[in-house]
Amino acid sequence: MAKAEVPTEFIQALNELGLSNATSLYGTPLTGGVSSDIWCIETEKGFVCAKRALSKLRVAADWHAPVERNLFEARWLQVAHQASAGCAPKLLGQNPELGVLVMQYLDPAHYRLWKHELQTGKADAHTANAVGQVLSRIHSYAARNSQLAKEFATDKIFFEIRLAPYLLATALRHPNLADALGELVLQTQKNAKTLVHGDVSPKNILVGSQGPVLLDAECATWSDPAFDLAFCLNHLLLKCLWTPSSSSAFLHCFEVLSNSDVQSVDWELPGALEARAARLLPGLLLARVDGKSPVEYVTEEYQRDHIRRVATTLLLKPASYLREVAHAWAKDL
Repeated sequence: MAKAEVPTEFIQALNELGLSNATSLYGTPLTGGVSSDIWCIETEKGFVCAKRALSKLRVAADWHAPVERNLFEARWLQVAHQASAGCAPKLLGQNPELGVLVMQYLDPAHYRLWKHELQTGKADAHTANAVGQVLSRIHSYAARNSQLAKEFATDKIFFEIRLAPYLLATALRHPNLADALGELVLQTQKNAKTLVHGDVSPKNILVGSQGPVLLDAECATWSDPAFDLAFCLNHLLLKCLWTPSSSSAFLHCFEVLSNSDVQSVDWELPGALEARAARLLPGLLLARVDGKSPVEYVTEEYQRDHIRRVATTLLLKPASYLREVAHAWAKDL
């Protein structure tokens, strides 16, 4: 994509953060996100990645979110590095007045997007295992440092950009499941145990030589770690509809990632976290066809029907183990 002049808010933020002295800068707008303007900007000191949160997300539904959320993304980046060095881009600065976050730019020549790899059918169990380990390390570190909770008192933001548009919006489409979906909201709110990323999706995971790098933590909050696990596993199931020929490999990655995460849980009973993730997962599945953020590659009605059948069955008769969810999904494929 051709370079363009960078918006003035980004230039002002870079100047105020001491990352540039220029009056004009050029860069490349980056694609893929629905919640922020993101730029790769060339400064006097090299390339940086800068993002500014949008008040209205780029989706068909009327979906608004507080712009101060990237302050909490900046805080998450710092905690993530303390928990597992290199698992996130380095934070270079954050301007709260302008709502601009600046971080290390990771060159695509050295970092591959996991979503693109999965799209082509490359389902690497080593990557899945590493993602599970990184998630668990961050959750474990934060759980041992419970004073962090007051730095991520973002219950309202998390409700507005995750729980309501995913679970409660879906409940409006499925009145017969409203009680079950409402219970999942309460379950998540009642089990605030550690720092949660909130958007652990393959589109937000880069695969580098030293392991996975997590991006876009603007949903970061002190909440239930089962949400991060279920949110990520949800995408591995959905990829079976995008690249059917690799379904068995995706399901293997599902098993590897879930085992890697659950077996490393040390802040609560592992089985308790797994049970919550297993109950939450079908709600998130259904949300990706009937919530405010439908997944873009599920385009056929028979695919949506598959998701609705499996999710409805599991919401009405909840599973206790993640393998039960995977089995129900595979059986109906």
